[in-house]
Amino acid sequence: MPEADQAAALRSTLRTVNGLACWVSEVAFDHGVPREYELRKHTYPRLKAVGLGAQAAQHTIKKVRDAYTTLKANIRAGNLGRPKSKRRIKAESKPITFRPESAQPYDDRCLSWQYDPQTVSIWTTAGRIKNVRFVCSADALKVLQQYRKGESDLIERDGSFYLIATCEVPEAEQYEPDGFIGVDLGIVNIATTSTGHQAAGRGLNRYRKRQLALRAKLQKKRTKSAKRRLKERSRREQRHVKNINHIIAKTIVTEAERTCAGISLEDLKGIRQRVRLRKPQRVALHAWAFAQLGDFIVYKAKRAGVPLVFVDPAYTSQTCAECGHVDKCNRVDQGLFICRGCGVVAHADRNASHNIAQRGESVWNAGRESRVPATP
Repeated sequence: MPEADQAAALRSTLRTVNGLACWVSEVAFDHGVPREYELRKHTYPRLKAVGLGAQAAQHTIKKVRDAYTTLKANIRAGNLGRPKSKRRIKAESKPITFRPESAQPYDDRCLSWQYDPQTVSIWTTAGRIKNVRFVCSADALKVLQQYRKGESDLIERDGSFYLIATCEVPEAEQYEPDGFIGVDLGIVNIATTSTGHQAAGRGLNRYRKRQLALRAKLQKKRTKSAKRRLKERSRREQRHVKNINHIIAKTIVTEAERTCAGISLEDLKGIRQRVRLRKPQRVALHAWAFAQLGDFIVYKAKRAGVPLVFVDPAYTSQTCAECGHVDKCNRVDQGLFICRGCGVVAHADRNASHNIAQRGESVWNAGRESRVPATP
């Protein structure tokens, strides 16, 4: 919560360091993206000459090098398409650029925290600014005071400034699970567990369609007031989905902790590349935030000491949880499962969650240490 003059200094700092980061990126691209130490020899003297502090210059160079490392990892993983695809050629054919308000890392030499008055002292291109107020919840302040460690990122978003601090919270001791709760993830039902909990996606899907129609309507008008409304509503859907995923993840982890059970999740990585859908269904698939929900469940489970495993989701929707019969025809429609082997009738997602729970228990038993005493 900076004052007007403090905000101007922070804004100028971000634009300066990100402009210089673009120049460092061009130098790195021209020299074949050298290692960080060699890149410093080409860029550090100029960064110091234009007025950056030693730590700010080092962080700017490191930020550029990390961006190229991430790009290389995405290319290696196939996230930017095949070798000669347009998207991959575009990514590889030009230097990485940084937006003027992109995040800038700060370490303890450039940034100091005062927790009781809730202020920070931070380096800027106009000199060090003290007594910059910050706000957060009481719980977040307690976590910040106890577990903050390492760098923090300064970022500007929609005219507001945020400090993203890294906190290393110790994980709770993991207990031996008494069974596993299988979690089937989907679009119609966001999450269905083998214990009976079902988070329906009807409300969220309606909300997304309404937001999509509203955005299209405002974009079509092309007036100043419409653009202002679009800016006001930016990221609203993202925040709404994030809140729902937090609630679902907390419910699942709390249930597992209460019953001393583990959690079994599907490994859905790469599903968007594997699945082929008609055009009307692609919007729903690409808006599906399954990875975010999985990440929330993972970190909440670690904090609570709940064992968690990932399993192969193949054929979980076609396999009968009672007799193990696998048949594509078992899945009658989206919500109905009728086994062609034993005739059992069940909810399709509930049946899949039981299969995921069974696979999770098998994975856990295969990976845990043997309790049999060693033979003399």
